[in-house]
Amino acid sequence: MNWFMRNWENVIVALWQHIAISGSALLISLVVAFPLGVVAARHPKTRGIILGVTSTLYTIPTMALLALLIPIVGLGRTNAIIAMVMFSLLVLTRNITAGIQGAAPDIVDAARGTGMTPWQVLVQVELPLAMPAIVAGLRVAAVTVISVTVVAAYVNAGGLGTLIFEGMASDHAPKIWVGALTACALSVIVDVSLARAETFFGRRAL
Repeated sequence: MNWFMRNWENVIVALWQHIAISGSALLISLVVAFPLGVVAARHPKTRGIILGVTSTLYTIPTMALLALLIPIVGLGRTNAIIAMVMFSLLVLTRNITAGIQGAAPDIVDAARGTGMTPWQVLVQVELPLAMPAIVAGLRVAAVTVISVTVVAAYVNAGGLGTLIFEGMASDHAPKIWVGALTACALSVIVDVSLARAETFFGRRAL
């Protein structure tokens, strides 16, 4: 606690860096995963390819992926964000696909029968019904990204992992504890918030 009181500004900076990396990665992942999920839901022939590629990206070890990106984008935040995006795509794409496919056929058919265009059906009918599944995927992706972003400190991306690894290098337990507990707290807060959002959208979809 004494170390935290003397260095709270450094902790806030590290926390902000962690949030910036995680938030940027999740936002980019959603933008990329949305069209992939829609295409996968609409076209069974491409579904296997899309999910296969995203599954392959997900299975690459974190440190290996960060290292592979160094010759391409170098060290820093860009490296970490690209890696986090690649890890998030599988969960988000799969849940968007499942959510759209899970929309009640009779409701979708009724919407088409009223003369709605495919885009209107998607935006006004299928996506609202798919929101619980999408938020569930976002919840898993967010917790995963927040956790894995700790490792991004290895490529000088900043974040709470910097406190942890610096503490390990200098055998400074308070620094390790502050970095680890702050990362855990961030993960729990995000998880609980998205769990409530998932429940909210689940009730609206009934």
